[in-house]
Amino acid sequence: MASTLGNPTSLGNSAVSSPTAQAIYRRRRRGNTVLLSLSIGATIFGLAWLVLILGALLYQGFSGLSLAVFTEMTPPPGSSGGLLNAIWGSLIMTFGGVIIGTPVGILAGTYLSEYGRGNKLSTVVRFINDILLAAPSIVIGLFVYEVVVVRMGHFSAFAGMAALAILVIPVVVRTTEDMLNLVPNQLREAAAALGLPRSIMIRHVAYKAAMSGIVTGVLLAIARVSGETAPLLFTALNNQFWSADLNAPMSSLPVTIFQFALSPYPDWQKLAWTGALLITFTVLALNIVARAFLSPKAQK
Repeated sequence: MASTLGNPTSLGNSAVSSPTAQAIYRRRRRGNTVLLSLSIGATIFGLAWLVLILGALLYQGFSGLSLAVFTEMTPPPGSSGGLLNAIWGSLIMTFGGVIIGTPVGILAGTYLSEYGRGNKLSTVVRFINDILLAAPSIVIGLFVYEVVVVRMGHFSAFAGMAALAILVIPVVVRTTEDMLNLVPNQLREAAAALGLPRSIMIRHVAYKAAMSGIVTGVLLAIARVSGETAPLLFTALNNQFWSADLNAPMSSLPVTIFQFALSPYPDWQKLAWTGALLITFTVLALNIVARAFLSPKAQK
């Protein structure tokens, strides 16, 4: 008895070797095996569909990729052509939406992090921003259609930029606030001890410390809006020809893909696959660059 009490190892072994403990152990191992198998199966199921989608996209997209895609306009049915006007329109409207939405998002995120921590207005703004972040893009497009397109009397690239800007703002607000909240308060206190006003502290201390995260948020916002179709259908509509007039309908790559993919013409469907490949590679490149900015080495 004394030797058993003095030897905890033998006591633990006897406890594990008891029938009840062995039954519990076997039941837990069976449960772990079942859950692990289900997790692996779900992962394989999801990745299989991803591989199939990417495989079809690469096969169909690369088969139609040529220099004409970047140098010729969208063609009429039965003719050869490219996606130059659609690529141009997407670049213009995405750039305009980001230029409009980024300053608003950065300033709003700065207020939430630096000026309005804990007050009721910040809580309301943060709640509305979360709703806007999850809002369907088609709702944004319908809103801009009623506010801008109906009042102007026609579709335009300006309306498309406004719709994309509304989609950019909540992404930039969230990332800017989160990145500024990660800046150590000791840096703010050191700046205050030197007598710096809060505005100068934000520009020269907080922004510099959070710059990589803020840039990442802007890149993620670009990746989101670059493939949006529904807002542009309600605002910029489409244009089969080259157009640099921002006050007129303008072509865009997502809308062109949508229209060409639904058409019965094989040449249009081929261009739709190529356009989808271009958008996919663009979003992939933006996400890679965003992760590079967010990496620990980039933040040092």
